[in-house]
Amino acid sequence: MPPARPDLAAYAGALATRLPGAWTTAYSRNAAYADQLSTTAAVWDAGAVGYAASNFVLGHQAVLTRPDGARLLLFDRPLRPRQFMVAALEPDAHHEAFHGVAEPGGISVPVDPARAAVQVARRLLPRYEAALRQVRHNTAHTPPRRSAPPVITGMVSIAWYPDGVVGAVTGVRDATSALYGAGFQFHPYQRMFLLPASLGDREQIARIDMAAQHLARIGVGVTVRPAPAATPATPAPRPPLPTAVPAPGR
Repeated sequence: MPPARPDLAAYAGALATRLPGAWTTAYSRNAAYADQLSTTAAVWDAGAVGYAASNFVLGHQAVLTRPDGARLLLFDRPLRPRQFMVAALEPDAHHEAFHGVAEPGGISVPVDPARAAVQVARRLLPRYEAALRQVRHNTAHTPPRRSAPPVITGMVSIAWYPDGVVGAVTGVRDATSALYGAGFQFHPYQRMFLLPASLGDREQIARIDMAAQHLARIGVGVTVRPAPAATPATPAPRPPLPTAVPAPGR
């Protein structure tokens, strides 16, 4: 039989006293999966730790809290009796404040609280504190949005921004699959589909053409135009693009 896992409440206290700063702990039991949701819904991790927190009944958990509002969730690592998991918890902020903020994630730690504290302090807290600072900055200074091209009935409108990003908007529901298929990703904060500048002009043009061909087959046209908002910087010259790709029969 594998060795017994250390008591979580005692372990949380031992970990808290070894972390930099003043941390308090709150231990709770979860009789059912629904009991943990109020906490696990705030786990700031889309990887293994977030998966474990959302797909397993944790049974019990501990939340470590610092006076500045930082919070860590500690729970048994599923199927690994000699490990715990520690996850950063999101602050209470408007969803727009998280725009552009890298997730701090979470880590697995050993049952030795001294070793675990070293790992949390080195691997998790710096990322978490940087993310918290960015969220607080975004709360005080709302990140700017790109001005979207106009939505034209039955069309996809594409704009090429001076920083090299390509944006697309449409009111045609069936057009979104073509945009996703060409590599566009929808960004909720910007409220449009985007192609990153890192792809380069040639690749972006190829992807726009790919989307246009797909859209033409379903009767949706494409317009390509400069970005609607002027910027102080002068954009670099772009390769020529068609001003419109009409749908069949238009």
